[in-house]
Amino acid sequence: MYQDTSLPPEIVSVLKYWYNNQNNAVRWAASKSDEYKLECGVRQGGLTSPKLFNLYMDRLIGELSGTGIGCHIDGICVNNISYADDMVLLSPSIGALRKLLSICEEYAEAHGLRYNVKKSEIMVFKAPKKEVTVVSPVSLYGTPLNQVTHFKYLGHWVTEDLKDDMDVERERRALSVRCNMLARRFARCTEQVKVTLFRAFCQTFYTCSLWTKYTQRTYNALRVQYNNAFRVLMGLPRYCSASSMFAEARVDGFYAVIRKRSASLLSRVRGSPNAILAACGGRWDSVLIAHCIGLHAKASA
Repeated sequence: MYQDTSLPPEIVSVLKYWYNNQNNAVRWAASKSDEYKLECGVRQGGLTSPKLFNLYMDRLIGELSGTGIGCHIDGICVNNISYADDMVLLSPSIGALRKLLSICEEYAEAHGLRYNVKKSEIMVFKAPKKEVTVVSPVSLYGTPLNQVTHFKYLGHWVTEDLKDDMDVERERRALSVRCNMLARRFARCTEQVKVTLFRAFCQTFYTCSLWTKYTQRTYNALRVQYNNAFRVLMGLPRYCSASSMFAEARVDGFYAVIRKRSASLLSRVRGSPNAILAACGGRWDSVLIAHCIGLHAKASA
């Protein structure tokens, strides 16, 4: 049900000594508190912390997947998505979700953990041509979970209608902030420096390769923001040609950035040894593949 997490005794001894002998202190301005021992948890911000916590939670993930309860992709049970302490449970019914939650509660109690009820939420995805008006309450530790229409997972907004407009707008706002910062701080720099900064700070488009369902209005707003960001940073006229200014500076335009990000994700998904990702990337009826092909078809048209 779960992977073999055995490690060489030498590595275990190092980690054990490390965590048993670490001292912590709180710094506030020029003041520093007395040192104290940290007796639980992993080091915040540590490079090894996510992997160590994943090892700690690996048995729970195995138990959840081994139940066969929840959503399935090509016959593979996909009832939980986890990264460190961020976990999402997927279920086609309220009854199945309650069973998954009970497994989580039992595991947490046996391992000295406790889920934060205030940070735990439930969302019901809307099915096409089917409106769900009443949803039975789902509880964690006896407290009903708050039902929401959207939530942010690892920085990406997920909505009940599975549309990406909210996440596209998040990126547009973030791009505006970064652009204003660059224009304010680096106005006197050379063009080469500005182009390098633009590539580093304005072409990230975090999670853009996951956008497959959005309105053209929201998408165009991000494109316009991207074009204007380059104009402001380079001190170009407001109505100059976007294609010309990017070509002269040898900088990718908006659509080129999106195509490259989408193609990169599709390549990594198809090459992943993970069975779930392989199933998503290997089906020709996959939304991800259809969207990526559509992006490249528009570019060649």
